[in-house]
Amino acid sequence: MKYILGIESTAHTFGVAVLDWSSAPKGHDSGEPNILSNVKDSYTTKEGGMIPMDVRKHHKKVASKIYNKALSEAGINETRIKTIAFSNAPGLAPCLLEGMNFTKKIAERLDVPVVMVNHCVAHLEIGETIGAKDPVMLYTSGANTQVIAYESGKYRVFGETLDLGVGNFIDTIARYVNLGFPGGPKIQKLAEECKNKNELIELPYSIKGMDVAFSGLQTKLKNLIDKGISKENLLYSMQEVVFAMLVEATERALAHTGKKELLLGGGVACNSRLQEMCKIMCKERDVKFFCPDRNLLVDNAGMIGYLGLKMYKTGIFEKDLSKVDIAPRERTDEVEVLWK
Repeated sequence: MKYILGIESTAHTFGVAVLDWSSAPKGHDSGEPNILSNVKDSYTTKEGGMIPMDVRKHHKKVASKIYNKALSEAGINETRIKTIAFSNAPGLAPCLLEGMNFTKKIAERLDVPVVMVNHCVAHLEIGETIGAKDPVMLYTSGANTQVIAYESGKYRVFGETLDLGVGNFIDTIARYVNLGFPGGPKIQKLAEECKNKNELIELPYSIKGMDVAFSGLQTKLKNLIDKGISKENLLYSMQEVVFAMLVEATERALAHTGKKELLLGGGVACNSRLQEMCKIMCKERDVKFFCPDRNLLVDNAGMIGYLGLKMYKTGIFEKDLSKVDIAPRERTDEVEVLWK
């Protein structure tokens, strides 16, 4: 049997996954790979945010442990790995470098080729495993906020943030109220505890066409926090405004493209309120709604291995490790989709 290794290290998460491409995944008959293990360890803080070099040290510290655990859960010996896919773009350069160095070390030892995978595109492709065929994707993560759809050989960006990624924006506010990193789950919990959900606090709603912006809203929120406004009320209102902006931009992309599927991707998409608002919009537009399980929404190596295998089967891989490199600023719409 053949196995592919997936490695993820674009930001706060270091992950390793093992996939078997000789059998179809449970519930599918497409011949796509079965994710046998999908192990990760994420950098966190009690206060403050991510310092890239500290995150790299975290990745270096946990890499071997995560790798061995992934092999153990998959029940295989590393000599059965035939290729390695790793996330080489986009992301924090120190984190990407650690993932690349770890990948090269294993690839050299096993004498196997390497597949360089764009992290953002992997979020899109993993939607196939839950039935999404030609969706508009609302991609919401730390550094990325994009509305994406496939057209003419590339994933086109129909709308995006003009300043901050929505996850980074949320984490900035979380740090400002001393919630630590990552802040999204803690903010969601506080928002759910709001007792005055019928009284939204007026906040800037910044959407231009299908693009969104968060910097003005961030400044307003900090000013209101300094004035002692109830955190629960403020964070509830923040979520409502931010997610409404995202849903509006996504609905416009659906109308523009004529596509009938919506796929969510990225860590912020774990938020149940964002999912609820998207479901309401999809029902009104008669659009199918798709959202992967949490373990495939957040940064993970399973999706890297999944796309890596598709690329490998198409002949997109590199045997010369000196040509393997990272691309921290590579955009989603710069990737040629040659495997479709």
